[in-house]
Amino acid sequence: MCGRGRVQLWAIDPKGGMELGAGAPLFTRFACRDFTAMAAMLEEAVAVAQERADRLRGRTRQHLPSQSEPLIVVVIDELASLTAYLTDRHTKDRIKAALSLLLSQGRAVGVHVVAALQDPRKEVLPFRDLFPTRIGLRLSEPAQVDLVLGDGARDRGALCDRIPRSTPGVGFVVLDGNPTPMRVRFGYLHDDDITVMAREYDPLRVIDGQVIEGQLA
Repeated sequence: MCGRGRVQLWAIDPKGGMELGAGAPLFTRFACRDFTAMAAMLEEAVAVAQERADRLRGRTRQHLPSQSEPLIVVVIDELASLTAYLTDRHTKDRIKAALSLLLSQGRAVGVHVVAALQDPRKEVLPFRDLFPTRIGLRLSEPAQVDLVLGDGARDRGALCDRIPRSTPGVGFVVLDGNPTPMRVRFGYLHDDDITVMAREYDPLRVIDGQVIEGQLA
């Protein structure tokens, strides 16, 4: 398991697994087709966070990962599919409520959210301000830079709209508590490398709400 049991990755890929599927065996939880299962996964993460908060109250203000209480990282691809484009209003409301709780309460007790989306408008992601660390890759319009990285980010040097197509992986990062953008370039990891890594570590236990036993080929 990731981090020798001290870290778990719970992943959601609304595109049917097209983006994160190659690494599926690395995830402790994985949902890619059933939106109800996605909502249930997020609610389970909320339950873990709230149970930890109850036990840690008065003892510590920061969770320390262990094999019995691992750090949980919830990875979501194309977040807008869950918060804006989903037509099932009840399921969408469940997802939005769970995400709001995780983003506002989960970090201190070791339940983190990493999410990606292409449309940064407020109506698509109403709780955008709850993400303390933000990454902007190449964007099509100058106005989108401040939507992604925060007001004034472009004036401070985050020229995401000027990143050329010839430099994939280049972006700007704004960290919590530091308004100055940092230019970065992410490395490219080939699908074959991800597949090999997934086969080697393979901790997957639940996919779309169904328990998986045994190693995945």
